[in-house]
Amino acid sequence: MLLIKTKRDNILTPLQSVCGIVEKRHTLPILSNVLIEKSGDQLTWLATDIEIQIRTHTAGAAGADKTAVTVGARKLQDILRSLPDSAEVSLELSEKRMQVKAGKSRFNLQTLPAEDYPRMSQAESEQVRLQPTQKQFKRLIGLVQYAMAQQDIRYYLNGLLLVVTGNEVRVVATDGHRLAYASEQIEEAQPRTEVILPRKTILELSRLLSDNDDVLDIRLSPNQAQFRFGDIELVSKLIDGKFPDYERVIPQSHNKVITLPRTMLLQSLHRAAILTNEKFRGVRLVLAPGSMKIISNNADQEEAQEEIEISYDAEALDIGFNVTYLLDVLNNVSIENVEIRLADANSSALITLPGNERFKYVVMPMRI
Repeated sequence: MLLIKTKRDNILTPLQSVCGIVEKRHTLPILSNVLIEKSGDQLTWLATDIEIQIRTHTAGAAGADKTAVTVGARKLQDILRSLPDSAEVSLELSEKRMQVKAGKSRFNLQTLPAEDYPRMSQAESEQVRLQPTQKQFKRLIGLVQYAMAQQDIRYYLNGLLLVVTGNEVRVVATDGHRLAYASEQIEEAQPRTEVILPRKTILELSRLLSDNDDVLDIRLSPNQAQFRFGDIELVSKLIDGKFPDYERVIPQSHNKVITLPRTMLLQSLHRAAILTNEKFRGVRLVLAPGSMKIISNNADQEEAQEEIEISYDAEALDIGFNVTYLLDVLNNVSIENVEIRLADANSSALITLPGNERFKYVVMPMRI
């Protein structure tokens, strides 16, 4: 049975949209597959890892019949990628195999029954519905996602806190060493809701969302979040847990304030990072009236020193940080200047954007 015959990209594009969540090695072999459902002239593509599910579709399927099958997602993707861009590709089902044809190339892939493929059930009720543009939400999560924890035993840190309160959406991420916060106004006031979205969900949204003004439809329910945009529907379970009190972590009264050109600071830190200790990655910021030195050294007694002229007339200060945490924030904000607020050598630093109260980044100091 012929499923579809079309240009390569008409199959590869939707497949790549859903393939990102497919695990290479899974305890359930069928989860390495993608579910392909044909109904009339439409093919639906669906992938899941039990926690997240992504669905999209392609028009132009052959015939009017209905069928469904699952096939190895990565293998099919690799085959399609290896074919010429302009190739005409057909997918055909024959007994328990799928044949991929393009020109004189033939590939026979093993299939597994569609009825064995797990699907996430849709949430019955929604608490909150948001409709930002794709560009807005992509930018918002981009400001904080690098601060999410990875495989932390405090599982609630392995994700991003999404808070809806009145006319504001807030996103917060922390790994216990630094915290990133960003917010955005929304048109319609909503009841206060807090959910923790898994790390993998945030990374997929970041990959799939476009920099355009098309609507992203977000529906939040007590244990699930749905995101619909373009031809894609992403459904994600939520992390059940209590996120740290982020408002308590953000310093309110740091009195030493310096404003620096972002690019100059980024380049100086990059150079200093070359000679940091590989394990601890520490740099010292040494402030004196009119200047800030960035100093690093390593176990081989090598040292780097960068000096930047600044407008500063408070008392001298010598404070250490993990340079990776500083580079992360500077790489993810696109603005000319950044503001660093400090108190003393034992207190966290607050990095903000001049004249913008909607972004805050807190980083804990380290002893060097």
